[in-house]
Amino acid sequence: MIGAEDVGGVHVKYLYHCRRQLWLYARGFRPEHLSAAVQLGEAVHETSYTRTSPVDLGAAKLDHLDGAAWVHEVKSSSKPTKADEAQAMHYCYRLHAVGIAAQGGILHYPKTRRTRRLPYTAEAAKQAETDIEEVLTVISADSSPPLLSRSACRGCSFADYCWNE
Repeated sequence: MIGAEDVGGVHVKYLYHCRRQLWLYARGFRPEHLSAAVQLGEAVHETSYTRTSPVDLGAAKLDHLDGAAWVHEVKSSSKPTKADEAQAMHYCYRLHAVGIAAQGGILHYPKTRRTRRLPYTAEAAKQAETDIEEVLTVISADSSPPLLSRSACRGCSFADYCWNE
């Protein structure tokens, strides 16, 4: 299994989205390449902000870090989610850990041409630490977490696996 330093943004996103998805992902189950929704998200990302470069922090790979130390994340959905916010704050936490004083996250939603600015606060840092601990708890479980309601799984690349039991 992985340690705290290996928890990345995808782990945190899945923690908020679906713990079962997180558990499966941590075990190497990666059906994302088969998902039309994931392919759309990648296309939106690649075509929306072509002048930016991703920043690789090892376990975490963020979309862009501007000169004022704001983390930019491009999202294919049309509205913000708690998972989006937690992922951006996780990246800020990781940046602070390597000595970069990230100011916060800016979430970009090209589909609706909206952005959301989230300052990185002491509370956000504490929540990021809690999220890492929770990720480790979920992935260390011997059995997968329970299914969400079928409606919550619409568009999920893991749905075929989860609902084929």
